[in-house]
Amino acid sequence: MLRKDNFYLLITISVIVIFIFSLTTAYGLSEQFKGKIYNPGKLKAIDSVTELKIGDKAPDFTLPSLSGEKISLGQYHGKKNVLISFVPAAWTPVCSDQWPGYNIAKDFFDKNDAILIGITVDNIPTLHAWTNEMGGLWFPVLSDFWAHGAVAKQYGVLRSDGVSERAIFVIDKKGIIRYIDIHDINTRPKLEILVQELEKLEK
Repeated sequence: MLRKDNFYLLITISVIVIFIFSLTTAYGLSEQFKGKIYNPGKLKAIDSVTELKIGDKAPDFTLPSLSGEKISLGQYHGKKNVLISFVPAAWTPVCSDQWPGYNIAKDFFDKNDAILIGITVDNIPTLHAWTNEMGGLWFPVLSDFWAHGAVAKQYGVLRSDGVSERAIFVIDKKGIIRYIDIHDINTRPKLEILVQELEKLEK
């Protein structure tokens, strides 16, 4: 039986390891995309304002996934904590590093009885080609293509140019929003912070 102080030390060490690997493994992956990535340059950091806040019930949605099935937020109610990751666009630099970085954190999602859902406004064929180039992802990737950006708009993260913000929503098993990060679109959310937020949820 681990003592409480040893347990928290183990968690701290694990978070540091994930952070180091996210820098070396995920960011290194961009070399794999060399010559295939569209660089939009520096963009306005945040271009929308969400009305959602911590403590609100998360809006339900149903979207098509790469697997061919329709996935709803509501199907996880009472079963899984959920982390929703909105990213702006396939085949762009930060997005092409961000999602592969989550592959190394799967054990932390499992440990915290959580599922990760990735959402973009891209269509299914584009997402299929893009994620295959990554070597695959363990989590469901959903297309918010039509009606265009409807779920991003529902969550208040649809930008004026038609792509979503780079945004994170952590939702507990009761469907309540516990963490929101409408992030600078030009940078990737820190993986260690997401791990810490997952640790706060009821298992």
